[in-house]
Amino acid sequence: MPSTTYGKGLRSLSLATIATIATALVLTFFYAPLDADQGFVQKIFYLHVPLAVVSLCGFIFGAGLAIGYLRTGDRKWDMRSYVAIHMALIFGIGGLITGSIWAKASWGHWWVWNEPTLVSFLIVLLLFATYQPLRFSIEDPERQSRYASVFSVVAGAFVPLNFMAVRLAQQYVHPRVLTLGGGNLPGAMRLTFLVALLGIALLYVTLWKYEMTAKYTRMQVRRLRRTLLGEDTIRPSGRSAAPS
Repeated sequence: MPSTTYGKGLRSLSLATIATIATALVLTFFYAPLDADQGFVQKIFYLHVPLAVVSLCGFIFGAGLAIGYLRTGDRKWDMRSYVAIHMALIFGIGGLITGSIWAKASWGHWWVWNEPTLVSFLIVLLLFATYQPLRFSIEDPERQSRYASVFSVVAGAFVPLNFMAVRLAQQYVHPRVLTLGGGNLPGAMRLTFLVALLGIALLYVTLWKYEMTAKYTRMQVRRLRRTLLGEDTIRPSGRSAAPS
């Protein structure tokens, strides 16, 4: 598949991402009110929660792409799934770091083991952290793609189940912001959160498209190089040009 398939519209998407994130930052620091209990430190909420939410959605997205590979056997679906999970892991680590900073400032501890939301997110992150070691421990490309896709689907199905288990927990510290009624956030905070969530989601999609474009471009360059070297070997003069 040509790299232009992913590169198309990438500039517009990048500009939209920058504009949305800039808007979210302005709303965070100049529009959203200070939290009555935590004060200014609560502002990290607008980064931590979107990173965590987009990370979990990215894992599910990767699982859906892996299903495409298992149904068709086309390696392009496997590559899409790999990049989606790779990006989701990065966002998840960002969510974990910002969450620890928030916990230290708010609760006085970097981590609280009796908080279901924190522990469940860590379990999901550690589960998907084994994806790459599992994948690259298999040398055969076909088996590698098949086993990695099966793992992605099983682990991806665990994400919504884990989310529902946390929602049913009786004791929790985190505010419930993802509810049909908008959670317990005031209007200004809710708007800021939604804009920040949109900005982080756009950032995820933009980085995913950038990496997919880069990977397919490298594949095309290698394919072209092999073709040129193959043509050089059958020249009548018997001389071959140096590879570029």
